[in-house]
Amino acid sequence: MPSLLRTNKDITLVYNRHVDTVYRLCYSFMKNRADAEDMVQETFLRLLSADKEFENEKHEKAWLIVTASNLCKDNLKKWWRRHEDIGDCLELAQESGEGNAELLQAIFALPKDYKTAVYLYYYEGYSTAEIAQHLHCPEATVRSRLSRARARLRTILGGETK
Repeated sequence: MPSLLRTNKDITLVYNRHVDTVYRLCYSFMKNRADAEDMVQETFLRLLSADKEFENEKHEKAWLIVTASNLCKDNLKKWWRRHEDIGDCLELAQESGEGNAELLQAIFALPKDYKTAVYLYYYEGYSTAEIAQHLHCPEATVRSRLSRARARLRTILGGETK
């Protein structure tokens, strides 16, 4: 049984700092509010039980993003999820009032690897080197995914081609 190295105040501060980021990430995978909220809750429960010391807030945020991403991927692998109708993916854009709904819909249509790279790079501001470290892949792979994702988005959105 791991020791509780954090106080309620510590957990509350971490939660308040990162809940929006974790929610957006979970929503991008789960495509609906209820499942995203479940994954956010599970992510922070993992934090509670983790016997982990973070170097700084950036390391803490990275751990939460990777944990949330892995939890969502695991949840989506369940057999009953494979046959579920995802429905409308634009609820998040309508809730937040931010961004272009057409662009978000196009991003949600990307394959998971591309979607993750685009999210971490454009929405969370990570460099390709940081993304490569988090995803345990070469930096060139991340750059390729971003390039291919941009090309697909240009095609989907009817933008100019090179």
